Amino acid sequence: MARFVANGFHRMDAVVPDELNAKAIGVFDAGVPPVPYGTPVDEAFPEGSFVRDLIAIPAVAGAIRSLVGPDPTVDHHAVHIREPHEGGAQPLHGDAIIDTRTDAFDVQLMYYPQEVTGTMGGTLSVPGSHLRRTNESDTGRYQNLRGQTRLTCPAGTVVLLHHGIWHGGRRNDSDIRRYMFKIRFNPTAPQVRTWDVSDLDDPRVSEELSRFFPWCEHATGRLEIYNRIKVWRALTNNTAFDIDYWATRVANRPGRV
Repeated sequence: MARFVANGFHRMDAVVPDELNAKAIGVFDAGVPPVPYGTPVDEAFPEGSFVRDLIAIPAVAGAIRSLVGPDPTVDHHAVHIREPHEGGAQPLHGDAIIDTRTDAFDVQLMYYPQEVTGTMGGTLSVPGSHLRRTNESDTGRYQNLRGQTRLTCPAGTVVLLHHGIWHGGRRNDSDIRRYMFKIRFNPTAPQVRTWDVSDLDDPRVSEELSRFFPWCEHATGRLEIYNRIKVWRALTNNTAFDIDYWATRVANRPGRV
C-alpha cells in the first residue's frame, strides 16, 4: 500500500487466466453496455458476465478491496482501442478535472487481454506524478519525462492506477490492434485500513513513502513526500505519522483552534 501511495499504481502481470483472455476481444468488439455514473458493481456487471468474472479473480478482487474499500461503485468504463499504424498518441494527461482530495481517491483498473510489445505502444505513465495536481491535459505539451514508463506486458495483465497519475496511450506502430479495458471505481466507505495492516510499523513503509522520482528535482520532490504523508495519515487514521518532521512543521499554528 505504501508503494502504491508513492508510485500511484499497482501492477499484476498475467493475473487473468488464458481462458478469459481468449474471450476478451470478442466481448470488447461486441461492446460492454454502459452504466450510469455511481452504479454499484453488482448492478453494473451481473453475475456470469465477462467483466464480473474479471474483477472476481482473487488477486484483482483483493487489490480493489484493499485500495478502494468495500462496495465501490462504477464511475464509468470504456474499451480503448489503438489501431495498427494509427500514427497518433494521446497527450500526457490526468483523468477528469483537478482533484484535491487527500482523504479519498478513485482507482482505475486497466486490463490488457493480449501481450503488449514495445512496437504496439502501450500505456505511458509517470510514476509518482499522481499527487502533483493538474487539470486534465495541462501536461499535454510534454512529450517525454524522466522516469516515465511505457507499459509492455504479457497477456492478462491488470494495472490499478490512482486517478491522478499522468498517463497517455502511445501510438501503435505494429500490425496488431491493441485493446485495453478500463473501469474507474469510486469508494463508498472511508478508505481507512482497508488492507492487511499487520506490518504498519515496518520501517520499510517510510522508505517507500520517501522515494524520489527523476521527473522532479530533489528539492521539489519533497512536495511529493509531503503529499504522500497526508494521504498516509488519512489511510491509516494516524495524524501523528510523519517523515523528517515535514507535516508536523507545516501544521504548527500555535494559539489557533
